This record gives sequence, C-alpha cells and structure tokens, in this order.
Amino acid sequence: MKKAKTPNYPFYETTVFENFRVMTENVAKKYPDRYAVSYKKNPHDKEVVHVTYADARDYIRDLGTACIELGLRDKHVAIIGESSFEWIATYFALMSIGAVTVPIDKEYPADDIAGILERAECHAVFYSAVIKDKISGMRDRLPSVEKYICMTNADCGDTSVACLEERGRVLYEGGDNSYYDYDIDPDRLASIVFTSGTTGKGKGVMLSTTNIVSDMTQGMYLFDITPKTMNVLPPHHTFGSTVNFVGHYAQGSEIYISGGIKYILSELAEQQPTHLVLVPLFVETFYKRIWATAEKQGKAKALRALMKFSNGLLKAGIDMRKTLFKSVTDKFGGKLEMIICGGAALNQDIIDTFESLGITILNGYGITECAPLITCNRNLYQKKGSVGMPIVGEQVKIREPNENGEGEICVKGPNVMLGYYKDEEATAAVFDEEGYFRTGDIGKMDEDGWLYITGRLKNLIILSNGKNVYPEEIETEMSRIYGVNEVVVYAGESRADSGREVIVAEIYPDYDGLAGRGIEGDDAIKKYFDDKVREANGNMAPYKAVGLVKIRKTEFVKNTSRKITRFNIDKSID
Repeated sequence: MKKAKTPNYPFYETTVFENFRVMTENVAKKYPDRYAVSYKKNPHDKEVVHVTYADARDYIRDLGTACIELGLRDKHVAIIGESSFEWIATYFALMSIGAVTVPIDKEYPADDIAGILERAECHAVFYSAVIKDKISGMRDRLPSVEKYICMTNADCGDTSVACLEERGRVLYEGGDNSYYDYDIDPDRLASIVFTSGTTGKGKGVMLSTTNIVSDMTQGMYLFDITPKTMNVLPPHHTFGSTVNFVGHYAQGSEIYISGGIKYILSELAEQQPTHLVLVPLFVETFYKRIWATAEKQGKAKALRALMKFSNGLLKAGIDMRKTLFKSVTDKFGGKLEMIICGGAALNQDIIDTFESLGITILNGYGITECAPLITCNRNLYQKKGSVGMPIVGEQVKIREPNENGEGEICVKGPNVMLGYYKDEEATAAVFDEEGYFRTGDIGKMDEDGWLYITGRLKNLIILSNGKNVYPEEIETEMSRIYGVNEVVVYAGESRADSGREVIVAEIYPDYDGLAGRGIEGDDAIKKYFDDKVREANGNMAPYKAVGLVKIRKTEFVKNTSRKITRFNIDKSID
C-alpha cells in the first residue's frame, strides 16, 4: 500500500448517526441487500447464514418492540454470552429503546456474574445457552431479576430472543409503533461496562449513547474500513462491542462471527476477510506461526532476504508483495489488507513484518472509560512506535511531563465516560482539575500530536535510587529475543537477602521453537535466556538492566480480554 506523503491527508467518508436506532435505519436504507452479519450455526457446518442489513433492521425493531412490551425500557438489563447475531441484535435493540445494557463476560464464575447482576441492579438477563447452568444456579439468590431470556433456540426453559422477535413483529404489524415513538436521550446512562482489569477488581464504567456513538462517528473519519471483517473479540468488551460491532455495522461492513479461537485459521482461509480487529495476542500468534512454519520448512533465511528485497522495491515505488508473499498471505485468506490492533502494546518488529508482507497494521490506543478509542494510526500514514493521532474532537494532554516529555495520558472529549457506577470517590479520583480523564497510562506526544505509550502508572517501578523504570519498555526489548512467548518485567525482592531489589524478567518460553533449534532441558533453556538477556541489556540504560531471569513452565494467567493479570504473579526471587 502506497504511503501518503503527509500526515494530514483528508478524512474518509463516514456515516454519522445520533443513536443506535438511527444507525440501524440509515444503513438499512443505504445497503438493504448487503450482508450485515454472517455466521455458522455450528462451526463444522459448510453453510453460512447471511443476514442482510434490511433483515437485521427489521429483527432489531421487532425485538425492541417486544422488549418494550416486557417493560424493559429504563431498566438495567444484562447480556451474557458469546458473540452471535442474537447478541448484537439484543444489544442494539436494548440501546434503541432506552434500556441500560450491562454486558457481562460469560467466562466469569457464577458468583462473579451474580455479584455484577446485583451491583448493577439488573431487572432482566439475556443469556446464551452455554451458561444456562450458571444462570439456573443463581436465580434464587437474585430476587430483583424478574426476567430471563435465552438468546439461543436451545431448550433453556425460558422465553427465547427468537420468540420475542416473533411477538414484536406481530405487535409492529398490528400498529404498535412504540419502538419509533420513543425520544432517545443520548446523554443519559445507556450502558454499564464492568472492566475486568489486570490489577484486581473492575469498576462499572457508565457510558452514554453519545459516548459510544461519538467514539465511532469521530473515530471512523480516520479509517478506511474494508468490505468484510471477522469478529473474534469478546462482545462484552468495548473493543468488540463498539469498534467491531457498532463501528463496522454503521459503515456497512460485513461482520463474520468466528466460531471460536480454534477455528480462526480455517475460517480466515474460508471466509477471506479483508481486514481484522484484533488484540495483540492474536497478531503475535499469527507472527509466530509465520516464522515457525518458515523455520520448519528451512525457508526462514530466504523469507527474510525476500522481505528485504521487496522493501527495496517499495522504496522505488514497485509493489510486488501480493506476488512475492502469496504463499504466506494465503494462510490468512489471501485478501487480508489490514489489521486494526489495540488493547495492549504491540512490538514494532511485528508491525514491520506484516507491512513487508503486504498487510498493514493500524496500531491504536483506547480504554473502556473512553468507549474505548482514543488514538489510531491511519491507513496511509503510520509512525513507528506510535499509537496514532487523536480521533476527531478528542483532546489529549500529558500530565506533569518529566524531562523526557513523559507523563500521565489524560483525555477530554464526548466519548469520555459519565463516571463509575455508584462510586463517586473513584470517579472524582480519575478526573483532574481541568476535567480531563486520567487514564493511568504513561506516554508522550511528538510535535505533530501523535501519541507514544511508555507504560502503566500501576506497573511503574521506582528504584531505591529514585529512578523510574517502565516495565513495558523492557518487555518490548525482551520480546525481540527468539523463543520468548510471553514476558513480564517487575521489581523483585529477595526474601533471603534482606529485600535486595532486582529487575526481573519472567519468561514463558516457546518450548517448541527452542526445541527446533536444539535448545532443550531446563539448564540449557535458562543459559540461553541468561545469555540473550545479557546481550539485550546492552541496548538499555544501565539502571534498566534485567538482573534476574525466571523461566515459567506455564503461560501467565490472563483476564478474559487476554491481558496478563500482573497481580497474580509471585514476584519473590528466591
């Protein structure tokens, strides 16, 4: 893809909408016969179910009409389940009738789900058949939940979404116009999203329709969305619900819903999406698979040489990547043009590799409290190491920058949350004196206003000599070492040596990859990483040097957004 010569090239056309009802109506009128959502009833099926935008609009309207009759307007309503057309339709319908949605992770233990339902004061629950046992076990504990609706047609013992949609269609065709007659207040509470977090218990982020809608209408000016994407992100997370669902639905992009992680590679080859929305873990997995395959076939050296040759041609204005790397890109369906990536840091080496192969990675930055998108790189202009420029209408500042220009990233804009649900103290703590939301992330901005993430305040290591160390910076350096599957850096204390402080790099190795190079056994693996980390230390300031390498046998514990939960790590070094 030819790069623009200026960072200020024009905005892309986008569909502006004030609320979810307007969104579904607009796109149905513009693209009535285009596929909105596609999926398989069973991952092993050959047949794909296609729902057009006109049919989706009717389904959402009918479901919303039935939900109004059920008395769900103004009520707090939970949605718990995997990504599905029914999940999307339920979410859009409830947001269109004035209910307050509470998306909840289906992977949570039953006690945690029950706790959120109670905290959020939910009146009704829409749930998937896969968690019907969890739901059954908590009904007696939750007298405030009056209605349970199953989102799938399996025998759950409750009313199903399909039955509600049928009831709503009868009502609408009989003259019930309550779905359209309702005047939506875009600034009132519309959704409560409980963050899973990586440092402990999450909070209930209160989002309005304006928060979500503005995030996508103003964010999509920067993206050139392609005709088809594939959803692999969890629906309860704003990256999935806002970016992958709302943002793409509004622009008329077909959303194919993946059957699950183990089917992704076969689905990519079969469905041939033109772009993806992913968290770094998926991109890193694809990257490792590319090189593992090349190593296994003895073609890694040749692939690197070919990439170098291709990059040279690109500088001369000659793009032969589709031909040169067809055998690699065919594994992703052969039509993949770009990947929108956010949710955590992504190594620049990975971004560069995919660009060399002809797949552009647009790295961005967001947080649930901002609905979530804050900044992003653009299709025809990216800056190495940056998470991009602020979306239209977003104000970003660096709070109390140090001598390097690094400080806390603060945000102000129409996408910033209303606050934390029933937690005034926590809400007050995250807004500064100028009304900016304090993200808790550390970063800096360049002269063009592009943002660079340095680390996380909660992870900041303050050494006894007063030096500040951002572990994410060291992790990026360590992740370049061959054989590192996952790495977390922290300050460890020796219990046997009077609390001696040392920077630790705890590594979960790619055991298979190392074995392919003849590096096997605990002693050999430890020596290999000790030597490689010692070399990597030479690229960093002395006070950032890793003093101890710990090797793990299992991957790090992660939350449901696939982020490592650092609070679970034993940071002792004895």
